[in-house]
Formats: sequence, structure tokens, C-alpha cells
Amino acid sequence: MRYIKSLTIVLGVAVAASCTKLEEVQRDTVNFQKATSSGLLQGAYNTLNGLQTQDLIWALEEHSSDEALGPTRGPDWDDNGVWRVIHSHQWDADHSVVRNSFNSLLTAQFSATAVLEQSPTAQEAAEARFIRALSMFLVLDLYDQVPYREDLKDLKALPTTLKGTAAADKIISELNAIINDLPNNTNIIKANKDAARVLLMKTFLNKGTYANRAAPSFPAGDMDQVIALADQIINNTSKYSLADNFFTNFAPNNSSASKELIYALENTVGVRGGNNRFHWFCTLHYNQRPSGWNGFTTLADFYDKFEAGDKRRNAAYPGVTDVTGLRVGMLVGQQFDEKGTELKDRKGNNLAFTRAVALKETGNNLEITGIRVVKYPPDFAQGIDGNAENEYVIFRLADVMLMKAEALFRKGSTAQALTIVNDLRAKRGATALTSLTAQSLLDERGREMYWEGWRRNDLVRFGKFLDPVGPTRSTKSGTERLIFPIPNQQLAVNPNLQQNPGY
Repeated sequence: MRYIKSLTIVLGVAVAASCTKLEEVQRDTVNFQKATSSGLLQGAYNTLNGLQTQDLIWALEEHSSDEALGPTRGPDWDDNGVWRVIHSHQWDADHSVVRNSFNSLLTAQFSATAVLEQSPTAQEAAEARFIRALSMFLVLDLYDQVPYREDLKDLKALPTTLKGTAAADKIISELNAIINDLPNNTNIIKANKDAARVLLMKTFLNKGTYANRAAPSFPAGDMDQVIALADQIINNTSKYSLADNFFTNFAPNNSSASKELIYALENTVGVRGGNNRFHWFCTLHYNQRPSGWNGFTTLADFYDKFEAGDKRRNAAYPGVTDVTGLRVGMLVGQQFDEKGTELKDRKGNNLAFTRAVALKETGNNLEITGIRVVKYPPDFAQGIDGNAENEYVIFRLADVMLMKAEALFRKGSTAQALTIVNDLRAKRGATALTSLTAQSLLDERGREMYWEGWRRNDLVRFGKFLDPVGPTRSTKSGTERLIFPIPNQQLAVNPNLQQNPGY
């Protein structure tokens, strides 16, 4: 950010300073013309939409894991190999998704800090600092180095770089400082006390990982914090409960129909939103309804972690299956329309998704390889191929329950942890586990949280991120892959950043 000398922000639009802009201008202060704190705050919320698109943070968290890959299908979906490189752990400091994700998160931080320059109310300031803390957490998780500005008074000064546990401590301090000024959770699309508690939980749960990602530790005091924070949410039974239908958490009316949601990003057609429809567009075949981009899949090894009766694996959903024949969850085998007619691919083959998939697909069946994922039921009220009003879920009750179970497990309270896991499994139609291990706990997080942008975070914490993945990544990755490189563009303009080891 050293080279950015002036920024103008107009009412309702937050224009963030990027560390990659190099043009020199004469002024060294930030000017706000006709800006209000409320307008800037909404602009800061809007910058988080980078979380709900297929080519930024979500891609780094999911494609690098055992849950997602984007195979090249003949001439389709090559995109200069960006998806294959993430899945095969071969990215570098010039990779477009690595670079753009870093920039997107710094934009959110800058926009949130801009709110604080406009004499906001105590609640507005708290909301802005929550947005900043969330973006800082994601930068820490992905890159281990967090450029941080307390204010925007002197843009000639380089931002401070916080690393590892120092960055985690700063996030914890920020959240503790603002939690009393945040509102109770009456509106899930706004920062609230419980959202701050969940972010605190995630920071405490991962703090020992950020100290040493190759050998994570779980200090009892940190786990106690996770448990205490979880109880404040779980015990609020008048507000929160597990959804009877798992997919209601992600449906077009999820903000009103689900009692699991704690914090989500708004999607209201004609008002505000991001690219949440990518959750079905990126995976469905061209000849399905809605017509998709026929790209991303999951892996058979991950699919096989589910029991056949687990409702999270595959289900009919009202307003979707009866309209187009499309089921939700994971799609494998022959696909049908609402009349039961077999669908075909563009080559005339039966549209029967295969378990097998390769990073580079060739042959007559390349359109149908790979198990497809539809976690968000499409919003047909907005038109078959239109935008969507499904709020994009960031935090929800089931995640809180599983984090509490993990903290208990790390402290040796395995029986208590198993009870929580089995309560969740019973609600999802899965049989009870008779014992709990680190692997089975990780598997349960995968079954519950798949494609929600947390898989890489979980795998690193459980020491499994570097492991081979089925037929698509056959060798163990080097420890440098536990964090992403700092983009070269950022290194060029901020000497307080240093390239991460191994890149």
C-alpha cells in the first residue's frame, strides 16, 4: 500500500486501496466525498462477496483439498491449468487465484478500516472491525502474513505485518474489544455477537496450528475458550436448532427457514449479492436444469465417506426435484428430468455421472466424469438460469457443535465429544458412531461442512492436508504447501512482507 496516496470514496461505494497499484499521485491522505459511515459500512460488507465466488478464496480452500477438483474436459475448463495446479499443489506466487484472493481480502480490510474514519456509531464501528477481523483471519489462515492498518491517516507508512500467533492474538483482541457493541443475532446478514463468538472459536481452535502448521498443538486453555464460547451459542435453544432438512440451511429461503444460521452474506435479487449461484452452475451439466458450466466435481473417496442413508449425501428437495428432476447433495449415476426421462449429454451419451475422474479428461465420456455437488438448492423463483436469493452461509450451528466436540476430544473428553457428534449424525439420518478418533472426527466435519470453504483449514489442523488424494494427487506434498505464497505483486510494493519459505 506504500504507493497509494489518495482515495476517493463516494456515498454507498467503498473503493479499496490495493497493494498492487503503482501509480504515483501527489496527495498522501484519504479523502471521503459525501461519504457516510453507514454507506461505507455497506460497501465493506459487499467486499466480502469474494467469499462466494468460485475463483477466489473458496477455490483455494476446496480445490486444494480432497473435496473438489476442476478437471480439464477436452477444450473446456482448462483456464491455463489454474484449477489443476491448485488441486495438485503446484501453485506459485504468480498464480491468479492466489494473487486475487490476497487482494480481495486486503480490499475487505481496507474498506472496513475506512468506516472507522467517518465517526461511526459504536455499533457501526464494531461491525466494521468484525469484517476486518474476518478478513484478517482468512489472510492468516491462507498466507500466514497479515498486512494490517489501524487507520488510514498516513498511507505513506507501510502497514504492519502480523504473523502466526501474533496475528491470531490481534484478531482475538479485536473481537473481544467489540463484542459488547455488536447486536444480538436478529439479522444473520449483519455482524453480531454470536458471529464474533464463532470467529473467536475458530481462532482459538487454530491458534496452535498457526504456531506450527507442520506439528499443530492444542493448548488446554485455548480448547477451554472454544468450549465456553460454543456453550453460549448452543445453549440458546430459543434461537438455534439443527434443521430438520439439512439442505434448508442453503435454500433460497434459508435466512428465514433455517435456525442453524449465525452469519451469512446477503443475496437479494435487485438489491445486493454476489455469485452464490456458482454452487450449482459450476458443477451441473449443460443439459440439466438449471443448465450449468459442467466443471467441478468431488472425488469418489470423499463420496464414500457417507453412509447410503445419510441425508447429506443425496436427497430430493421440494421446489427443485419436482420442478426439474434435479436432486441435491452429490450426484452420481444416471440423471433424470422431472418426468423421469433419462437425460443425455451433448454427444448423445446417457448423462450418467461417473465415480472416476481425472485432472485431464479425454475420450467420448469426458462430459460426464466426476460426481457432482449441489449443496445449495437452486432458486427457481428467480428464473431457471437467473440470480439467486440463497444467503451464502459463513457460520452455522453444526460447525459450532463440531468445533466444541473437537475441543473436548483434544482435551481427552472423548465420550462427551462422541455424544455431540452422534446427536448431529442422528439429525442427518446417519447411524451412531461407537467410538471417536481424530480421523472419524475429521471425516464428520467433511460430511457436514463439505464445499463450505473450510476443508483445507480442517485438513491442515488435523495433519492431513499434505497427504495424497486418490488418483488425482499420488504423492505427499512438501510442507511449504501448508501455506500459500505471498503474491509477487505484493512483495514488489510492500517490503514488510517476506516470501513464505519454499517459494
